[in-house]
Amino acid sequence: MGVISNGTTLLDAGALDSGVTTGTMTLIKTLTASSSATLSFVDGASSVVLDNTYKEYVFKFINIHPATNNADLGLLASIDTGSNYGVATTSSFFESGHSENDSTTKLGYITPFDATQSTGLIKMTGSVDDDNDSSTSGTLHLFDPSSTTFVKHFTSSFNRRYDYGSGTPPQWTMNSFVGGYVNTTSAIDAIQFKMDSGNIDSGIIKMYGIK
Repeated sequence: MGVISNGTTLLDAGALDSGVTTGTMTLIKTLTASSSATLSFVDGASSVVLDNTYKEYVFKFINIHPATNNADLGLLASIDTGSNYGVATTSSFFESGHSENDSTTKLGYITPFDATQSTGLIKMTGSVDDDNDSSTSGTLHLFDPSSTTFVKHFTSSFNRRYDYGSGTPPQWTMNSFVGGYVNTTSAIDAIQFKMDSGNIDSGIIKMYGIK
């Protein structure tokens, strides 16, 4: 016997219907950087799914290490399966920080890293060092990218080790928080990640879908 609510099947023969949201996270694709200019997830290419199969997509960034010192990690979206990247996007950026010697903390809005209908790189982190022991790790959430009704919201949180150099306590942990939307009602079917300067020397990005 099935269970139906408001015309939607919830249970069928004792099992959840395939259309019921469960919150299950499914690994779709893993990309590993090796002196990579970009890392891109394109719907329909290399087993990537970026369509209405999932309402939310989550990207996990693990030890992203830049080839160039003081490089920022960012994203670009596409509505034509990666033929062009850079759809107008508006975002906000703030971060908190704490020095290793426990002498100083920071919390503030970072105006230069904002985006206002920008078609350029949308920054998710501040500067990441190229020291051997430095990297950035974090998470990006992209909501309902296949919608043809609404703009495409996203949020991200990253932590990085940063060296301010002489004159200030040198080593810091910095946590960056970004929120925004890609201002299009067209479906987003590709997303690209890159540094604002130089390559991604190493690191892993995992893409998940959530139903």
